Amino acid sequence: MCLYVYIYLFSMSLLSFIFMIYFIMNNLVIFFEWELISFNSISFVMSILLDWMSLLFMMFVLMISSVVIYYSKSYMSSDLNLFRFIILVILFVFSMILLIVSPNIVSILLGWDGLGLVSYCLVIYYQNVKSYNAGMLTALSNRIGDVLILMVISWMLNYGSWNYVFYMDFMKNDFVMVFIGVMIILASMTKSAQIPFSSWLPAAMAAPTPVSALVHSSTLVTAGVYLLIRFNLLIMKVFFIKILLLMGMMTMFMAGISANYEYDLKKIIALSTLSQLGLMMSILSMGFPDLAFFHLLTHAMFKALLFMCAGVIIHTMNNIQDIRYMGGISLYLPLTCLCLNISNMALCGVPFLAGFYSKDLILEMVSFSSLNMLVFFFYYISTGLTVYYTFRLLMYLLITDLNLLSVYNLYDEDYVMLKSMFVLLMMSMISGSFLSWVIFYYPYMVYLSFNLKMMVIYVSLLGGLLGFFISSVNIYSVNKFIMSYNLSNFLCLMWFMPSLSTYGLNYYFLNFGQNLLKVVDLGWSELYTGQGIMSLLKSSSFYNLFHSNSLKVYLFSFVIWMMVIMYMLFLNII
Repeated sequence: MCLYVYIYLFSMSLLSFIFMIYFIMNNLVIFFEWELISFNSISFVMSILLDWMSLLFMMFVLMISSVVIYYSKSYMSSDLNLFRFIILVILFVFSMILLIVSPNIVSILLGWDGLGLVSYCLVIYYQNVKSYNAGMLTALSNRIGDVLILMVISWMLNYGSWNYVFYMDFMKNDFVMVFIGVMIILASMTKSAQIPFSSWLPAAMAAPTPVSALVHSSTLVTAGVYLLIRFNLLIMKVFFIKILLLMGMMTMFMAGISANYEYDLKKIIALSTLSQLGLMMSILSMGFPDLAFFHLLTHAMFKALLFMCAGVIIHTMNNIQDIRYMGGISLYLPLTCLCLNISNMALCGVPFLAGFYSKDLILEMVSFSSLNMLVFFFYYISTGLTVYYTFRLLMYLLITDLNLLSVYNLYDEDYVMLKSMFVLLMMSMISGSFLSWVIFYYPYMVYLSFNLKMMVIYVSLLGGLLGFFISSVNIYSVNKFIMSYNLSNFLCLMWFMPSLSTYGLNYYFLNFGQNLLKVVDLGWSELYTGQGIMSLLKSSSFYNLFHSNSLKVYLFSFVIWMMVIMYMLFLNII
């Protein structure tokens, strides 16, 4: 089944690519409206918007999901419920596509809520306490965004339609529509895990690795960025956009530092995703939606490949995720390490790989913009931290000695996984240049001084050197964290955000909801409605006579009714 789904989704991806080329060459936009029901002059319509952006994004989502499903054929082969897993992944992809092609805020909510619901089912797929807690944290964090989208739906009733594309040009000059802009920004911050909603993203690593590859590359976490790109004309007029810039930079910085303190392989890559999402959000808030979309697509390719490589390593290491047990893997898994190195270099922005074209252009536009030094330093320090934790990861995985004490059998002969990874390997190398030709009609040329132009190279080399030195310290003889234990604890735990989200928000809100249920729904509202009336009737003797189910009572009542009927008939006859 996995093979058939892979072929179907991959062919749909190629079809979407062909349509995208045709649309972009002819500057086409197609808008479908299908009236589902019309009642009292109120029309419920299903709308679909097809333009070059939605078709290009759909092509990437379908390609990555097809490769991930083919990869799952081997990775999830021991699972007894593989069919259920594939159905859940297909539902997830369908929800994302519904979100991509929707010009209507109601159908956006359907895709948005579908992503949240199916992601909960996938995070708790391995049914244990840790997975359930992670799934609940993910679902409740995303519910905040769902509520905000519902508020936008109710507010847009003032305009008579929910098709936001028709009102973009009008709404940006309307002061009242600032409310919609703020709600959309906050909803996107929850779905794309910006501070203070960041803690659910590393927790979602409880899902199977193929799901992580799909969720953290092109579907769930990028939904917020994509929604802001679509609403770009509106949000640029909103005062809240500067707060989004600050939150995006703080997310980028926080995730970069936390990844350097983390030892879980999947969480390091998840924090890397969080850092790149902060980069997309902040460059979007500076007024460059095309650059944010460009980086979103290039990042999707190498991040999906990175997760799939991590899945192969975890699979062969007998489900061990701690990088301190790994080492020298390049001797045993050469093809996997080839894919891992190329995807890591694309993440660092090594020239002529996918990440270089978007990240270099973003950093040059930041240097060119007239923002303050805080923004400048946040961007470049976060870029250095990216190279820092990447080199640290490579040192632990590939160069040091293997620290597994048991007998091991590592081999690189799972050709289903390798073939699926090689598709993304090619895209990680060529998608940057391909997308730069497609998205930008003319090449950007940013004129800067020599040192500013070389600043990307400087911080990358510095970050790589620091990563090499910090991972060379023998962690068993000299513990580099023991001298600053409290600071290390603060940085390792994402600035205590998981505790804040779990105990500060979710626990108290859920506890309040439970008390409200006891007092209101199961309390006085029941007492004065259904339950109260029933208890009043039960206490009356008349009700008890019939409720006792006695034959004598029914016979007595039958005789009384017959006498009444006979008397009425007698009166009628007279």
